Amino acid sequence: MNARREAVFLVARWLETKEFPGRMLADTPDRSFIMDLVYTTVRRYGTLAWVLSRFLQKVPKGEMYASLLVGAAQLLFMPEVKEYAAVHETVDAAKLVSRSAGGLVNAVLRNILRHKSELLVELERQSLAIRVSHPEVLVKRWVERYGGEDTKRLCEWDNKPADTYLAFPPDADEPFVKLAHGQRVETQPGFAEGAFIVQDPATALAVSMLDVQPGMRVLDACSAPGGKTIQIAWRMRGEGSLIALDRYEDRLKTVRENLERTRQTWVRVMQGDLTQLSPETREQIGLQDRILIDAPCSNSGVLRRRVDARWRWTVSHMKQLVATQTRLLEAATQLLAPNGKIVYSTCSLEPEENRQLINAFCQAHPEFTNCACGHRTPLKDGTDGAFAAVLVRA
Repeated sequence: MNARREAVFLVARWLETKEFPGRMLADTPDRSFIMDLVYTTVRRYGTLAWVLSRFLQKVPKGEMYASLLVGAAQLLFMPEVKEYAAVHETVDAAKLVSRSAGGLVNAVLRNILRHKSELLVELERQSLAIRVSHPEVLVKRWVERYGGEDTKRLCEWDNKPADTYLAFPPDADEPFVKLAHGQRVETQPGFAEGAFIVQDPATALAVSMLDVQPGMRVLDACSAPGGKTIQIAWRMRGEGSLIALDRYEDRLKTVRENLERTRQTWVRVMQGDLTQLSPETREQIGLQDRILIDAPCSNSGVLRRRVDARWRWTVSHMKQLVATQTRLLEAATQLLAPNGKIVYSTCSLEPEENRQLINAFCQAHPEFTNCACGHRTPLKDGTDGAFAAVLVRA
């Protein structure tokens, strides 16, 4: 019950604040189960809201609605959870909200159980967006680009729990190793010694295209949480200059912790917004042989991992991100040394954030050449979605 009570609290908080659930998970013995409860509920929110609407005259708010969502998620999308436990213990958790909440949750969950077969049949007649629990606007875009069947497959990929990969230095026998489900990263041999970091194989695309060598001057302009910074540092072997820059000081705390654990403390960490650097900071950074812009993006290629990002996805938000991405590229040109390279990367599948943006940049800056573009997609590569482009000043 305590695990379900915690899950209800986290889902209610997400509904109210839209704060990313992963940042709210406490390190408790039940953490894995709580994470499954919360992540399944958030992933399947669109479908669950449709199901609950069949049994509610008025949608409740706060923890009462969160209790219903968490309970329905177990009954419909977590077959490993016993039905009686899902109902009984979720009802007990709801009773801590109020007696009326417990009664409502009990009635609705038992109704779902009684009508589960008919519900699933009716669900199959609904729109693809409701069936696969994605925003209608995003599903429509993907259907136009990929077709209906591939869009369905992509959304189903997003709804599966994300695999965890351990990334090792590039000279390791296996640079990426998938961790078995349920295993804790912190308990793996070599964690304390900094032998690996946690990164999806798709992240190697941008780092590989950056083509860093020992002795170079390199800037990771949007470095937090530091995974790509560490991959770059491994390739530089402590020779040269590597700056990890990020706009937010609280996110740099994670970068510093990761650099310390992996014994890469020679990397220089700086707080700053690449688009608003003071003349003094720009002078401190100096001209760079390589600049990586792992730009903030809509995350549409990593919705399996960023479980709540789909519910923030809008065209207007994407356009705001494109404006930011363009400003980052513009600012990077001021710090690039002669014959240097900029690698621009995202974890988005959207053309506006990727190739279209690069084409527009090159039209506005004929002194730059787009030497290469690379893509990774869940359906084709079985990895997170990723895009990277190499820009060289001609």
